[in-house]
Amino acid sequence: MPAGARAAASRLGFGVVATSEDRTTWTRRGWGVSRYSLAGALTGCAVLALVAVFVIGVGGGGSHHPHATAKVVSTTSGHTAASTPHPGTALSAAAGADGGGVHAKPSSHTAGVSVGAEGQVVASEVPDPEAAKSFPAPASVHHKAATTPSKAAEVAVAPGAPSDAEVRRELNQMHAVERQARQQTLTTVPGGGSIGGNGTITPPQGIPAVVARVIAGGNAITDFPYVFGGGHASFVDNAYDCSGSVSYALAAGGLLSAPETSGTLESWGAPGPGKWITVYANAGHTYMYVNLGNGWIRYDTSGRSGVFASRWQPAIRSNEGFVARHWPGL
Repeated sequence: MPAGARAAASRLGFGVVATSEDRTTWTRRGWGVSRYSLAGALTGCAVLALVAVFVIGVGGGGSHHPHATAKVVSTTSGHTAASTPHPGTALSAAAGADGGGVHAKPSSHTAGVSVGAEGQVVASEVPDPEAAKSFPAPASVHHKAATTPSKAAEVAVAPGAPSDAEVRRELNQMHAVERQARQQTLTTVPGGGSIGGNGTITPPQGIPAVVARVIAGGNAITDFPYVFGGGHASFVDNAYDCSGSVSYALAAGGLLSAPETSGTLESWGAPGPGKWITVYANAGHTYMYVNLGNGWIRYDTSGRSGVFASRWQPAIRSNEGFVARHWPGL
C-alpha cells in the first residue's frame, strides 16, 4: 500500500494490516473490512435509497384513499357532474324538497339532507314555488295509504298483453291506439285543470307495456292529497308532493327504484323530451307528460281543481325554466 494512503488512513483512525495475499484490510474499532466488502455495502445503500424515494413519491401523490372527503352535491343551482344518485339510492325528503310555506305533514315524512350510495352528501332543495297551486292538504285531512308502485302497475298489464318488441313490429296497432284515445273524453273539473270522472286515464291498447304501467301508477295516487314531503320517506304514503307523485308513477314502470326530489329528477334518464314520457324538473318543482297515442296528457300536482282532484290534466303548460328528461328508448 502506498505510503500516502497509509498516512491518510492513519489520520481517519483506521489501522492497516497486510495479508498474505497482498490485499489491504481496513480496520477500525477492532473490525476488519475489505475494500470490496465496503464497496458492495455502499452500492446496496444507494439502491435502497432510490427505492425509498420512488415509493414515497408514488404514495404521496396518490388520491385514491377509500376514505376521501365526501363531495357536497347541490341541485339548487343546476346540474353537477355527480348530482345524479344512481337508481336505487334512497333520498329523504329535504326540508325544502318540493313545497313552499307551512303545510300539514304526516309523521312518516322526513326532512334534512341525505347521503348517497357513494358517500356524497346531497344538499336539500329550495321550496316548491307552485305548492300553493297544488291544494295543500290541511292537518285535518286523512287519506288511506297507497299500495306499492309495483302492485299498482299490475292493473295495467293483463295476462297475454303484447311485449314491447311485438308492439314495435306491429305498427298497425297504432291505429287502434288512436281510435281508443279519441274515445276518452278529457273534460276538466271547474276550479282547475283536473280531468273529471274518477280522475284516471285508461292506458290505450298497443302502447309499450312500461308506459301502461307508468299510467297505472299515476292513476293509483292521482286523487291523493298534496302534502309537502309526501312520498319521500317511502313510496307507500297517504299524501304526495310533486316529486313524490312523479317518482311513484315512474317506479310503477320500473324506471325508478327509490323516491327522488325534483332537483335530482333534473338528471334522471337522458336529456331532452321523449317519444312516450317526458319529465320536466327544476330545483323546486316537477311534472311529466305521457303520450296517449293521439296527444299528450300532463301529470302535475300544480293546477289541480281541489284537494282530492286528479293530477291528470289535459292542458299544456309553459315549460320555461324546467329541464326536459326522458328514459332512453321512451
